[in-house]
Amino acid sequence: MNLQEINRYIAYYFDNLNQQPDHTTTDGIDHGRIETRKIWSTTCLNEYLDFPHVGYAFMIERITINKKSGKESRDVAYGISSKTSKVASAAQALQDNRGHWSIENKCHYIIDWNYDEDRSRIRTGYGPENITRLRRFAFGIIKSKGVRSVARKMRQLTQNTRAVFDYLKLPRNSCCFSDC
Repeated sequence: MNLQEINRYIAYYFDNLNQQPDHTTTDGIDHGRIETRKIWSTTCLNEYLDFPHVGYAFMIERITINKKSGKESRDVAYGISSKTSKVASAAQALQDNRGHWSIENKCHYIIDWNYDEDRSRIRTGYGPENITRLRRFAFGIIKSKGVRSVARKMRQLTQNTRAVFDYLKLPRNSCCFSDC
């Protein structure tokens, strides 16, 4: 079962629901908009979905009103989590979802700041995905070493190719550049 099929099954379940599953709502004002998030979660699909470690399925509805224009938009997203319903209620699922985007945004900000990723001219085929993976990999290696300033460490590493190999603890003969 692929992710598109899982998404369809979850959407069908919530669209044709006769009873009220675990549900919570949260409101907030942020970035010039009023946002209401509603989440419904269920364990009824766990045995049906052919996907490893399904703890529960959920549907999130986001209703956003732009404070200046008054324009309202509605977005619905479906998903699964490996957390069990004993650990995660609908409220916890909503908090986890918001937390995920907080981490994602922080990571994107740091990568964009250091690599100027938003102005990248790599746009064809799998190039954008591959370069993003390489950048995140490099970022992860640098962060795993306990570095306080990723930008400073990247500047140091770009000035000395051998330092990159030393940083990765690669042997002396692994460098194929003339300045090593």
